[in-house]
Amino acid sequence: QVQLVESGGGLVQAGGSLRLSCAASGRTFSNYAMGWFRQAPGKDREPAATISRNGRYTYYVNSVKGRFTISRDDAKNTVYLQMNSLIPEDTAVYYCAADLGDTMVLKPPSVGTGIDYWGQGTQVTVSS
Repeated sequence: QVQLVESGGGLVQAGGSLRLSCAASGRTFSNYAMGWFRQAPGKDREPAATISRNGRYTYYVNSVKGRFTISRDDAKNTVYLQMNSLIPEDTAVYYCAADLGDTMVLKPPSVGTGIDYWGQGTQVTVSS
């Protein structure tokens, strides 16, 4: 089992920044690709950003490219999502995800199907 605990969500004005953190425990962190999925009200869950086990490869959904940066610190068993230039359309519950291997980076599942572990989610609200 892998336990994932997110933090860092909140309310921010458009143009502002937030950094999400996800602390993992329970299994060897470096065996897992990590990612951030998000689900806005009335919409399906989508992969926002994912990062490979070795940290060399990343995926970003088009709408966040150039604004969001995903990173991982294996010494701290933590993955981060730095979100800059936030817009109201970024408002969603953000979920941390862990998946054995690198499929989540090479071919991110559109709604998170098949992901091994999920966090409980953290709310991000961007006001206009």
